[in-house]
Parts: sequence; structure tokens; C-alpha cells
Amino acid sequence: MKKLFLLLIVTVISNNLFAQQLPRVIILATGGTIAGKGTSATAAGYTAGVTPIKDMIAAVPGIEKLATLTGEQICNIGSQDMTVAIWLKLAKRINEIFKNNEADAVVITHGTDTQEETAYFLSLTDRTDNPVVLTGSMRAGTAMSADGPENLYEAVQVAASPHSKSKGVMVVINGSIFDAREVVKTNTTHVNAFSSPNAGPIGQVMGDVVIYYTTELRDANKNTPFDVTGLDKLPNVAVVELYADISDVAINAYVKSGVDGIVTAGLGDGNLNIINTAAVTDAISKGVTVCRASRVPTGRVILHDETDDAKLGTIVGDDLNPQKARILLMLGLTQTKDKAVLQSYFFKY
Repeated sequence: MKKLFLLLIVTVISNNLFAQQLPRVIILATGGTIAGKGTSATAAGYTAGVTPIKDMIAAVPGIEKLATLTGEQICNIGSQDMTVAIWLKLAKRINEIFKNNEADAVVITHGTDTQEETAYFLSLTDRTDNPVVLTGSMRAGTAMSADGPENLYEAVQVAASPHSKSKGVMVVINGSIFDAREVVKTNTTHVNAFSSPNAGPIGQVMGDVVIYYTTELRDANKNTPFDVTGLDKLPNVAVVELYADISDVAINAYVKSGVDGIVTAGLGDGNLNIINTAAVTDAISKGVTVCRASRVPTGRVILHDETDDAKLGTIVGDDLNPQKARILLMLGLTQTKDKAVLQSYFFKY
């Protein structure tokens, strides 16, 4: 009896020590399809942002063996309704978590519509070397072949991995690990909806193993000048997509509305047609900062190529897509309106 009692004590102590050795991961939930519910297992339609994070964690077998988990509900929305206010709330909470040593890593559950934008914003505002991993799903939790549970499991697995230190903000979905700057949603409905067209994934989850192939060389995910601690809003930047025979109505309307900046999703190498070149010239004369990006999915917009940016007064988004160029311009304008400095941000981050 005495031996049995001692064995029980040793087992309890061992289990407690094991639990203490697990990485601490806080899951910040924002809603999305991964928290969605449909009317049946085969229904295509569903309502996003319904299931609370505690129920999502409970639905993933074995996830508690990866880390000591805590869940927080930041919001519960479809990510088409994501806002700058929620971005700021997430950024501040992440920095608070690591500053107060509340966790070793953070996982964010998020809808896929704007996941790439949230990831890039957080990579520019994260002030630590701790892993921050976003994940989501393409199918609701009630679907017959729901991908959310496995994606959440693998996101925690990556966040808890010692190899993820200093990797910054990442997106983990469908077994692939993507850098926040490079990741793009490239399919509307398939489970393999994400890719990094210019660079490829930086790693992969293979069973129990987290493997990294490459490291992002840009300074995003590192120490940027963009501290949002004291901010409750960001400069107003709009995106205008160009197409054949587009008028100047959109650019002129945004200038009239008082925007601080405009990103043009231009043609080819970020090109503008004649009428919108004039509209951009007028916008810049009125103090609006204009960044040329491209609607083309891969490649970079070259400074001083077909467009004389020095003469026109524009900057270029390098290889950022328009929606990410908007984010960097918003944050850049919190620091300066100097075009040379803003341009350096696009080549650096």
C-alpha cells in the first residue's frame, strides 16, 4: 500500500513537471469560417464566427499535449468585416502578452478573407521574437470534411516548436507554413487556398515534425518603427484598381473625401492610364501620398521604369500586393510623409 502511494505521488509530480515544461500558448479567436456552423454536414452555406474558442479547442483531439492552452475571444466575425480597430486591439494584446510573460507564443484563429492582411499588419507591429501564428479554415466546423481542427492543431504545433523562435508572424494552413509578408489567398473555396506566389512556403508540418526550408530576409517580423501602442486609429488609405478605359472618378472621389493616401492597383508594372496619371498628379499636389502597386499577382513594381516616379511624385509598392501596400503605407504615414523614407520602408519591410 505504501509503495502504491509513493508511486501515485511520483506520477502526479511527473505529470505536473511535464505540464510545466509544455510551452504556454494563448489562442486569440476572431471568428471566421473556422468558427462557423452550417445547417448540415453537407451544406455549402454556413454562418461564420459562431463557435466560441473554448469549444473549438475542445474539438481538437490531442491538442492539449502540444502546449498549455488558454483561449481568449477577441471578436467573433467573418473576416470580411475585419477592421483597423480590431487590428490595433490584436497588436496591443499580443505585445502585452509577451511583455507580461503570459505566454511563449500566440495563435490567432481568423477568417481567410482578410487573413493575409491581418498577418502582415501584425508582422509590422509585433515587438518581440516570439512566434505568432494565424490559422483558419475553408470549411465550417460542422462540415463533413472540416479542415479547421487539423489547421488549429498544426498552428499550435508550429507555435510551440522551438524552431519557430524569431520566425515572427506566420500563417499555418493545410500543412504549409507561410511568412506573413509573402502569403496570399489564391483560391476562393479550396482547402489549399493559400500560397506565397513570389517566394513559396517557408516550411511544412509533417506529422509530428515542423520543418523550415527558408527564412524571410526582409525586416518585417523584426524590429520595425511602427509602434501602435498609443494609437486608436491609422491614416486613411484607399485602394483604386485600374482596368482598361477606367475614368478618374475613383481617385478624384477619394481625394475629395480627405484620404491621406492612395494605393493604385495598376496595370502591368503598376502603370496608370493618361487620365489617372493626371488625377494622381492632382492628388499629390493636394498632399495625398500615392503608391503604385499592381493588380498582377506576381512580380514587383519597378521604381522609375515606364513611369517616372520622381517626376510624378509617386512611390512604388515593390512586390507587395495592393492590399498589403495599403497596410504598409498606413503605418508608414504614422511616422512620416517624406517620400524617400516611405519608399525605403517598401524596400525594407
